[in-house]
Amino acid sequence: MCLGIPGRIVAVTDAAHCLAKVDVSGVQRTISVRLLADDMPEPDEWVLVHVGFAMAKIDEKEALLTLAAVQQLGVAYSDELDAFRRSPA
Repeated sequence: MCLGIPGRIVAVTDAAHCLAKVDVSGVQRTISVRLLADDMPEPDEWVLVHVGFAMAKIDEKEALLTLAAVQQLGVAYSDELDAFRRSPA
């Protein structure tokens, strides 16, 4: 199962190529924010991450509620976080 998981933008690492570092439950990775180029996320904003892309900006309250909900999925959440952890930084 592939989930969209909330992540907090840590830094825009390459604005020209629409790349940002995101923190998902303590795991940091560089993702594409190209789909949000018209409303580029800034540090400390939250996005919904799916397969290395930020799909949408979300507010912090929604992010925390979504994280709590996906964590209740147990193995599906753990598997998704493990896949994110193993992905290239």
